[in-house]
Amino acid sequence: MRSAQLRTVAHAVLLASIGGALPAIANAQAAGGAVPVVTLAEARRRAASVAPDAVAARSQVETAAWERRSALSNLLTPHLTAGGSYTHFSDPFFNFGTGAISPNATSATLDARYTLLGAGRIGNWRSARASLESAEALETAQRFRTALSTDAAYFAVLADRELARVAAERLRRANEQFGIARNRVMAGDAISSDSLQLLLELNGARLAVLRSDSAVATSRLRLGRRIGLAGPVEASSADTAVPPPLPLTEAEATAEMLARGPEVEASRAGERRASAALAAERERYLPEVTLGATTGAYDSELFPSALRRSQFAVTVSLPIWNGGERELTVARARAEHDVARATRADWERSAGELIAESYHGYQTSHAAIDLARVGLVVATENYRVQQARYKEGATTILDLLEAQVALNEAESALIQARYGTRLALAQIEALLGRRIFDASTTNSTDR
Repeated sequence: MRSAQLRTVAHAVLLASIGGALPAIANAQAAGGAVPVVTLAEARRRAASVAPDAVAARSQVETAAWERRSALSNLLTPHLTAGGSYTHFSDPFFNFGTGAISPNATSATLDARYTLLGAGRIGNWRSARASLESAEALETAQRFRTALSTDAAYFAVLADRELARVAAERLRRANEQFGIARNRVMAGDAISSDSLQLLLELNGARLAVLRSDSAVATSRLRLGRRIGLAGPVEASSADTAVPPPLPLTEAEATAEMLARGPEVEASRAGERRASAALAAERERYLPEVTLGATTGAYDSELFPSALRRSQFAVTVSLPIWNGGERELTVARARAEHDVARATRADWERSAGELIAESYHGYQTSHAAIDLARVGLVVATENYRVQQARYKEGATTILDLLEAQVALNEAESALIQARYGTRLALAQIEALLGRRIFDASTTNSTDR
């Protein structure tokens, strides 16, 4: 009997040495440099200025604006060309400008051409105008896509940081329980397997801290990349209050997306652009009527002035066949129009599905917050009771571990529900193209 007690004490001492030898886990960000902190509004603003897709969308708007200016100029103004020449011959010849023999010939001309009909001028103007509308709609849609991606990166930092805190709390509780179990084993009030069970939980808690620290470091770097910084960036702390219910119904949100959602508007503008481009290509089947005027001066001197001549011409041409190139461009424009029309129809059909997914996701996460809070209160009280009972020897180590795991899961569920609600709200706002709550309602996220 005495030898069994000695083995128990020796086993407890061995567990104590193993637990003391395990390396200490550092927190997520070790000291070594201040990490910049940004708010959600600032993160959105910076991301909009550096995100490649957002920059490309703004560049497309600028290009489309110049395309429209060019088409309008081509529609209203003639093409002007100024030219001049100076020629020296080895032998003198009769210069028609001066009416005399001269080794030199000079000329200066100004040519004007204006197309009254044909060449797809009117169609090109309509196509350019539709292209600008499409580019502006796409830029708006891309701005909200960028904001949604930034929100996801921002909330990931906040969620991972809170999950890291939960992991640290789990490690603290595991260390505390391991010390209690070790003392009980040494006192002979518990069997050695209790310490072994808690040693496994302690190792699992240490591993969870490592994983959460890694997730925090990665999410901070991801947020930094999104807003144009090469290093990690910290997200400003958010309010933990339950977000308010949505101020519109699912049917109202679907109708609003169909009416003026940025993605739907972009698809409609794309169809209008493709339709105008098809009309411009078909316009090339019309006769081309061009007005032309030329004025020139001719001489043997560097600045000609001996003879001045002007001419005016009206040219009419009817394109008949150019090897099928015109038909090929029409076929390509028709195919692009068919694709744009199918894309627009698909976006309109998917409006209900996309809104329903985000809308119900917000409601589910919103309801899950209250449930998770109740669950956290219950899990905390259950853990307190099991801890007290284990100290008194009134329960087993398995019941204590089960209560500890349930507490960890309840804390994680509350964090996921809280930030899941915010992300679902960002998805709805991206689909509608506007902010649902003003800054005073959600000051925690600077909306």
